[in-house]
Amino acid sequence: MMNPTLPPYFSCAAEVARAQSQSLPLVALESTVITHGLPRPQNLELAREMEQSVRAQGATPATIAILDDQIRIGLTDSELERLAAAEEVLKISLRDFAAALSLHKLGGTTVAGTMFAAHRAEIRVFATGGIGGVHRESRLDISTDLKALAEIPMLVVCAGAKSILDLPATLEYLETMGVPVIGYQTDTFPEFFSPPGKLPVSLRLDTPAEIVEFASQHWALGFKSAVLVCQPVPPEMALSAAEAAPAEEKASQEALAQGIGGQKLTPFLLQRVKELTDGKSMRANLALLKNNAVLAGKIAVAMSKRNQKMA
Repeated sequence: MMNPTLPPYFSCAAEVARAQSQSLPLVALESTVITHGLPRPQNLELAREMEQSVRAQGATPATIAILDDQIRIGLTDSELERLAAAEEVLKISLRDFAAALSLHKLGGTTVAGTMFAAHRAEIRVFATGGIGGVHRESRLDISTDLKALAEIPMLVVCAGAKSILDLPATLEYLETMGVPVIGYQTDTFPEFFSPPGKLPVSLRLDTPAEIVEFASQHWALGFKSAVLVCQPVPPEMALSAAEAAPAEEKASQEALAQGIGGQKLTPFLLQRVKELTDGKSMRANLALLKNNAVLAGKIAVAMSKRNQKMA
């Protein structure tokens, strides 16, 4: 369904367009977790479960991807199936949209890519797993996610940064760029697969309404950055630091030895950590993704209620 208010090359699913027309809560979801992050059939199962988790909170999910020469804001179930089964799918960050469209390729959007598209579609809440950041293998290898977080005003719900990264350097970059890092019911930064460590967040908030109020004030003051909301992985599914750290270090050493970098690095590291932890890291990843979709749905509903009061 074409939406005349959207820029060229964008289109909205009917469910998303209806929610927008009625000012109902919306949550953007990325698609690289479907196309590059998880094996089949877990990728499709997870995509459906995340959408259902958003709906269960009273919000409408909008999974974003490139299909049929369009930046799609919201996918039907058959389109999710198509994306999950596709063999040749580009990984879409900020630089890659025009390439995918001009080459008529399918595309799964990263955190940065999803933020760009969601913002253009006027969606303010986004749920993901872990953001990208500064890689351990090279301090010059910095995810475009950090640039997007510095420049695009959205509420981004995550489980911190992927723990395969240099977490202190990633937090330092976010501080330099003025991105608030909110700990949801935690005083320290969540570490993706693992429970929060010792790195501090910039502020702890304990309810979705508090998060919405903070973000509203942040943007009202004229700041243009995202607000990063970090929620720990459910404790019962967490991978202990003692299990995660050696696997991540070994995966990093292997990546360096094999000369793996760029957009191939993160998928390689996550896959090797999964193998080295006998699948525990993937189980934690699935749990945190669904958990973040739940929180994002609650935040979107709280934002909608606040907007109605302010109208």
